[in-house]
Amino acid sequence: MARGSRLRQMGAYILRRLLYMIPTVIIISMISFAIIQLPPGDYLTSLIAQLASSGESIDSAQVIALRERYGLDQPIWVQYWKWISNIVFYGDFGQSFEWNRPVSTMIWERLGLTFLVSFVTLIFVWIIALPIGIYSAVRQYSLGDYVFTFFGFIGLAIPNFLLALILMYLALVWFGQSAGGLFSPEFVDAPWSWARVIVIGTSSMAALIRIMRANLLDELYKPYVTTARAKGLPEWRVILQYPVRVALNPFISTIGWILPSLVSGAVIVSVVLSLPTTGPLLLRALLSQDMYLAGTVILLLSVLTVVGTLISDILLALLDPRVRYQ
Repeated sequence: MARGSRLRQMGAYILRRLLYMIPTVIIISMISFAIIQLPPGDYLTSLIAQLASSGESIDSAQVIALRERYGLDQPIWVQYWKWISNIVFYGDFGQSFEWNRPVSTMIWERLGLTFLVSFVTLIFVWIIALPIGIYSAVRQYSLGDYVFTFFGFIGLAIPNFLLALILMYLALVWFGQSAGGLFSPEFVDAPWSWARVIVIGTSSMAALIRIMRANLLDELYKPYVTTARAKGLPEWRVILQYPVRVALNPFISTIGWILPSLVSGAVIVSVVLSLPTTGPLLLRALLSQDMYLAGTVILLLSVLTVVGTLISDILLALLDPRVRYQ
């Protein structure tokens, strides 16, 4: 009976979260489309400026024809409705102006690799950050704690793209591996590698180590931990079963921002390491004001944030019954 009640509570909790996602995604889609309309001009303005810089020109009749063809002569709300209705009803994300290809084709070509790199990086970050955070808290002010704290601060202080450049330089100087500028030969046939996973996940891993350490230190000296020790339980069981479980709550809640940050935050890293993910595609689309392509990538990253938040909420509800009751 109690188990059935818990299942009903969990089901109602997940249903509420799913219902909250609907208006959230609608608002996100509006903001995503509005963001790419903020810079002055549009794709044709950028195209004309690019042609002018190379000595070419385009007559006004062509500009008017292209503006009508791309629907850029219509108000922003008409353009938004055309874009979002095609996505909802037909799964059509529009046509990329610059590439003259369907946006969906370009996105799906890179999204698989993006999710693979992000998922592997997330698992790698958790596997490393969780035990180190626990060790640093349990062995506070020990030599190991000082070492991990030192490297953690370095990981937080150094931008990921700069770390990528440093590693490429060290590989060339110490190991004789050609860095090859921004396009390393050793990475040409390896669109993803452990080196890239480490570079992308360094900052998140350092942050999570600090979060876990701080959370666990807050719990280690509370009365319920002292009571568990007084009952004669082994120290490892006391730590893992009680304070670690409570300290995991803020740790798990970080999934909401870590998951999209591993994708969006790796834009410069992807450019530096020639990683064919959605990051460089978004950067180029924003520079050229390719609104359907840029809007779609921003929308997907935003939805990824919502999905990450949903996953963290569900995990928190499974881990802590108080979340379900609230």
